[in-house]
Amino acid sequence: MLFSDEYTEPAGNGESTLRDRGSRFMGYAFPVWIESDMKNYLQQIKKQYPDATHHCYAVVMHPDQSYQRSTDDGEPSNTAGRPILRAILSAGLTNVLVIVVRYYGGTQLGIPGLINAYGETAKAAIHAAGRVKQFVEDEVTLEAAFDTEQEIYRMAERTQSRIVNREYTSTVKITLKIRRSLIVTFKKNLADFPAISLING
Repeated sequence: MLFSDEYTEPAGNGESTLRDRGSRFMGYAFPVWIESDMKNYLQQIKKQYPDATHHCYAVVMHPDQSYQRSTDDGEPSNTAGRPILRAILSAGLTNVLVIVVRYYGGTQLGIPGLINAYGETAKAAIHAAGRVKQFVEDEVTLEAAFDTEQEIYRMAERTQSRIVNREYTSTVKITLKIRRSLIVTFKKNLADFPAISLING
């Protein structure tokens, strides 16, 4: 399987609601990149709904979706966290936390009913959050004389690179974020300009 440097994140927050036989389910999708983001949102939702019957969630992080966690929070095993996680993976998203809050309505939904309710609530919250494509990037720092600075900008433009830092002393140092699939092309172009040095990357 060829490596892809593309991945998809939620564009923002998303919310959804679902009612099933008296139970109320409220879904919340949040972009997250580190565990502290996840913990902060969980704390926020639990504080907002302290009397809810369950606060179930799933989270997926990293461009390769390698970080995956889910919890049923007291629901029967694999009836809440797993369906939420499946909704995330089916949407092809990463760097997202989906929390589904449940208020029990007095009628048992059964295993299939729970799986459906949590999965559909999560799916709707994810849809409401929208989608944005991102790229895995590598960072390089270049050093050059001032009269070759424009060449760096031209190479950056050709490879859709982002300038993240400039430092001016007796020379100019420019740090770029370059899409991983284009890093080899960038370095080949760099070989045509011996006056530009690759400091790191």
